[in-house]
Amino acid sequence: MPTIYDVAREAGVSAATVSRVLNGAQTVDPDMVARVLAAVRELGYRPNAVARNLRRSRTTLWAVIISDIGNPFFTATVRGIEDVAQQAGYSVVLCNSDEDPDKEETYVAAALSEQMAGVIISSSGSVKAAKNLLDSPIPVVAIDRELPRGAVDTVVVDNEAGARAATEHLRTAGYRRIACITGPEGVSTADLRLRGYTEALSGPPIVVRTDFREQGGFDAMSSLLSSPERPDAVFVANNLMTVGALRCLAEHGVDVPGEMGLVGFDEIPWADLVRPSLTTVAQPTYELGRMAARLLVDRIATPSADPATVVLPAELRARQSSAR
Repeated sequence: MPTIYDVAREAGVSAATVSRVLNGAQTVDPDMVARVLAAVRELGYRPNAVARNLRRSRTTLWAVIISDIGNPFFTATVRGIEDVAQQAGYSVVLCNSDEDPDKEETYVAAALSEQMAGVIISSSGSVKAAKNLLDSPIPVVAIDRELPRGAVDTVVVDNEAGARAATEHLRTAGYRRIACITGPEGVSTADLRLRGYTEALSGPPIVVRTDFREQGGFDAMSSLLSSPERPDAVFVANNLMTVGALRCLAEHGVDVPGEMGLVGFDEIPWADLVRPSLTTVAQPTYELGRMAARLLVDRIATPSADPATVVLPAELRARQSSAR
């Protein structure tokens, strides 16, 4: 493998000059920069990442800790993060906490011990993981869900307004007993979407909390169907639970939207393809990821700046599942 000294000989400069060019120094003569970069390409030189990271006391890796890799919501979100990271010279390590606080704590510990350049996290609600991140010098950005008990750069959608719009939409369509299936207490997305639903109601709330998973949505819908005064519509607070709720309705032969109206939070790729097509509250998933990555780049550059919170709008996409 070619060394930095081979590059220096090829370019006719010192090894110190090669090092300055590769580390982005702005004071090197442009002609020397061109010669060094040409030599790097010609020889196929690759810097020693281990040695470079020892000098910097930090890697060029970001840990992206998401709550459920099986959730399509994160596909475009992670793509937005990765696109910005690559442009800024960072690589992404994807970690799936699986909605498990213990697993999340393990990944946070790994990110800290490996001295990663930054962490972007969609928290499963672990207070311990949040505290460990906040007590460390590593820059952190919370995405999709607020980080428990901590002020960090945060990118979310307006969950409350999106849930309120979904519930008002069902009311306008003529539904009167509107239920809500939401996630665990203490998780910001679950609590805020429940609050928006409650604000838009004209009658008493009908709430089932579950685990943001497909089976959780199925079980929650099953309990609603067996209720003595079962609802005539339901707002479901994430996409996987919406899939489970739809499966339950199909297995019980419940007509949607005639017997049961339905709106899900999060767009689903096949929402237009099923019959009836599915009304959703869509989030700008790619922009969420892109914005979180931009905040992390800025935080790495300016560690002392005040934390920023970016709230992006959600969009109600009305389709057949809510049209009585």
